[in-house]
Amino acid sequence: MGMATRVPFVSAATLPPNQYHKYCTVALSLPLPVSSSTLRLLHSPFSSSLALKNHKSVKSVGTRFSVVVAMAESPQSTVLVTGAGGRTGQIVYKKLKERPNQYVTRGLVRTEQSKQNIGAADDIFVGDIRDAGSIVPAIQGIDALIILTSAVPQMKPGFDPTKGQRPEFYFEDGEYPEQVDWLGQKNQIDAAKAAGVKQIVLVGSMGGTDINHPLNSLGNGNILVWKRKAEQYLADCGIPYTIIRAGGLQDKDGGVRELIVGKDDELLQTETRTIPRADVAEVCIQALNFEEAKFKAFDLASKPEAAGSATKDFKAFFSQITTRF
Repeated sequence: MGMATRVPFVSAATLPPNQYHKYCTVALSLPLPVSSSTLRLLHSPFSSSLALKNHKSVKSVGTRFSVVVAMAESPQSTVLVTGAGGRTGQIVYKKLKERPNQYVTRGLVRTEQSKQNIGAADDIFVGDIRDAGSIVPAIQGIDALIILTSAVPQMKPGFDPTKGQRPEFYFEDGEYPEQVDWLGQKNQIDAAKAAGVKQIVLVGSMGGTDINHPLNSLGNGNILVWKRKAEQYLADCGIPYTIIRAGGLQDKDGGVRELIVGKDDELLQTETRTIPRADVAEVCIQALNFEEAKFKAFDLASKPEAAGSATKDFKAFFSQITTRF
């Protein structure tokens, strides 16, 4: 009986990242115990037929064969969605959870009630983006951050549309765009940089090039001004980023429309300036998968459902974008 030969174990952790998806082939010439759950025995191109006697051992005389160890295609990426209790944030969080082989998902909400509203899972953190220290536990250990937080104007009571009145809006104390969309997002970006996060996806809004845009007048909050300031801060921070300036958000099905990109609010001058929330959510997630999405900023809208072909090739989609801010 021949002497046993020890074959060194090769861990995925010791391989370069670009080789995780490949197979590690080990050439052997002696019998080797085989576990059918982890190994596949393949014929060598130069060998004769290989007879498998049983699951515990392989007998071979003058036969060369290879053992192929299937390595994981890629390690899971841990992704935090802030604003996970919002209407678009909930969709992003759910979509990530539906892909457990790709992502370890976390969500950040501001209140315990919001956590309860979206299922109260252990991966939902409670923190206030205006308090930098409160969001650190959620950000520690993540690979990517998707920012969906935003100040929300409230409608003043007494509005009666039947009398031809126009609604008036206000922001709660401490919840103005300057505090939420600027300082709150700055806190997130700073915490992510300190934690070594590899990519940040930020969802903003079209209209930021126009200081007189109607959204800025809501509650005298200048919301687009402060959003734009946060976007610039992200673009200058050194972390790979994707800035998505979405058009008017619709509560419609995603995945059935052709998505279109623009720059400098040019889409606001066209008929295609809206997009389903579900499509914005999908673009957020797809941005994590392609180098072509990094260091890009763009306006995002969609054609009507009956016009064009649904966007499926996101590598090509991101490749068409050339604007960095």
